[in-house]
Amino acid sequence: MRPRFAARFSCGYASQSVGQEGGTAMPGGIAAVVVAAGRGVRAGAELPKQYRKLFGVPVITHALSAFIRHPGIAMVQPVIHCADAPPYRSATEGLSLLPPVFGGDTRQASVRAGLEALEPHGPQIVLIHDAARPFASQTLITRAIAAARESSGAVPVTPVTDTVKSVDAKGVVTGTPDRAALRLVQTPQAFRFRTLLDAHRKAHIAGRDGFTDDAALAEWAGIEVTTFEGEAGNVKLTSTEDFARVEALPGALCADIRTGFGFDVHQFAPGDHVMLGGMRIPHERGLTGHSDADVVLHALVDAILGALVEGDIGVHFPPTDPQWRGASSDRFLAFAVERVRSRGGQIAHLDVTIVCESPRIGPVRDAMRGRIADIAAIAADRVAVKATTTEKMGFTGRGEGIAAFATATLRLPATG
Repeated sequence: MRPRFAARFSCGYASQSVGQEGGTAMPGGIAAVVVAAGRGVRAGAELPKQYRKLFGVPVITHALSAFIRHPGIAMVQPVIHCADAPPYRSATEGLSLLPPVFGGDTRQASVRAGLEALEPHGPQIVLIHDAARPFASQTLITRAIAAARESSGAVPVTPVTDTVKSVDAKGVVTGTPDRAALRLVQTPQAFRFRTLLDAHRKAHIAGRDGFTDDAALAEWAGIEVTTFEGEAGNVKLTSTEDFARVEALPGALCADIRTGFGFDVHQFAPGDHVMLGGMRIPHERGLTGHSDADVVLHALVDAILGALVEGDIGVHFPPTDPQWRGASSDRFLAFAVERVRSRGGQIAHLDVTIVCESPRIGPVRDAMRGRIADIAAIAADRVAVKATTTEKMGFTGRGEGIAAFATATLRLPATG
């Protein structure tokens, strides 16, 4: 970053990476800057609003994931506050991102920091998005990209449906603007990269640091800004009431509800315990398998991967790979859970049925539910564990092994 364009940072040091390496970037293409450097004090929580959880996932994770999974976006550049490195790392673990940079005292300075960080990668188009808007759909992002290809800059807008009044300092009405000519502006705002970066540098040199969005800055710089259709659901989370309103409508964010099915079976072998649901249960025999042979967790992993359409446990942890010999299966379930999280989704419910003559599952059922919930980072009331026998029929009835059936219900962001 060129020294003469360095932003003034509230934490007293210049823009820099927090050390988490993520995705790679190729020259050219389309980039997204996701601005998350604000403090979000109106949201009324200990953490800034972008790190508050929405349906069990941080808001910033939802916002970043929308751009990561869009096939037209080549690179995603987060901009964060210098005090937020720890929650940022937690919220973005496993996501494919460029290393984040620290933002400035104003939104404008933060956007410029993101643009400066992107310059070496040479993107042609850049989308600027607020992390506090976690609902941007894939269709909206596609429209933003198309609009930027047709103009120097474009912003998503929605109509003004209420009558608007202008008032003076005392609250007295001074006029009624024609709402037909008014629009509400959203993000992502889309621009030719070089055009926007030059405009930001020009504004900085001129001491103009008060623009509240990039469209206003572009207008000041003489850049024609067009509009494209926004989305009513692409709301910005500002206050505690905003969070409460959204959380009352869970389908607003994760409207793509999916169910996956999993099955696993392992034979008994010499041993003194079995691993079931992440728990070591004393038994007169063990179970044989390449890993720890936990049929419960294996079935759950396949159920989750099935709902994601991401293969099965053998694809990600092949039994031919010696590194998984004797491995604890909680690692496999944690991996599957992270795959849900990386796509901005959430696990709504896990249900497993264990089929065996022994050991008895009833005495450990609740403990097993708790253990699975801990691994999956969900509440125990979202995990069901049941057990049955086959009335002495079949291989489980003859005591030759244990089987498990599982279903996983996921909520993923809508792709429309």
